[in-house]
Amino acid sequence: MQPQLPSSSKPGVESNRGFQIWWQMTRPHTLTASFVPVLLGSALALRYEKFSFGLFFAMLIASLLIQIATNLFNEYYDFKRGLDTEHSVGIGGTIVRDGVKPKTVLNLALCMYGISLLLGIYICASSSWWLAVVGLICMAAGYLYTGGPLPISYTPFGELLSGFFMGFLIILISFFIQTGTVDRTSVLVSIPIMLLVGGINLSNNIRDLDGDKENGRKTLAVLFGKTKAVYILASLFIISYLWVLALIISGVAPIWIALVILSTPKPIQAIKGFIHNNVPIKMAPAMKATAQTNTFFGFLLAVGLFIGHFFS
Repeated sequence: MQPQLPSSSKPGVESNRGFQIWWQMTRPHTLTASFVPVLLGSALALRYEKFSFGLFFAMLIASLLIQIATNLFNEYYDFKRGLDTEHSVGIGGTIVRDGVKPKTVLNLALCMYGISLLLGIYICASSSWWLAVVGLICMAAGYLYTGGPLPISYTPFGELLSGFFMGFLIILISFFIQTGTVDRTSVLVSIPIMLLVGGINLSNNIRDLDGDKENGRKTLAVLFGKTKAVYILASLFIISYLWVLALIISGVAPIWIALVILSTPKPIQAIKGFIHNNVPIKMAPAMKATAQTNTFFGFLLAVGLFIGHFFS
């Protein structure tokens, strides 16, 4: 059945709240999933005494645009499949609630992909054209997350693939364009961020568990149930912090990265929020705390690497 816009929608209604509506559709609380990996990959590159601000900003903007486009594709295809209603919890459902034209959302997403391609040409020309293949695969994954005949978001692989592409791979690409190589340290330091980015996706699926189950999605949260899904999320947090400890003990990274311990209140807040709440709207703060865990953890990890570089 073709979804319908609410009867109250009128042409131009998307301008009622202007920037606020469009800003919400970018899912701003998740955008650090792009910013943190680029920052971290660039911080790792300092060991090679190489750093290009032009490549850093190009990579940062391209990563943000691809993530925003992915979020817009999600908005568009959830509407087309009739998953969003005026009563949808959270940011999703803007097309239905605010009357934004679906075609406008899709075109904006494609436009952002176009700009990312132009930035990608600059990045490849300054580093390696092999990155064009990697970049196109990343963009395809962003589209196929909710687009295509079998969206990734309908499977149990959403957390794994989002963590791999948006956490692990972005760090390595950001490192490679600065240094021309990928080494053991860059790979090992990428692991906890991969887990935390996957955790952001998992937290969203925990909140949307009931609705996803009704609509036939087979996310990890649906397959394991809320309680076990929260345990999995807690495990991702714990492994990430223990991984940093292992990096320090093994001498892979400087002791300064222990600064990540300052971010621990956020994962604790997230887990408590999910444990004590079952209503989707009341789980929103826990989702936000999960995204903030990635932000603070990743930023402090990068700061630790910066300090370790200059004071080693």
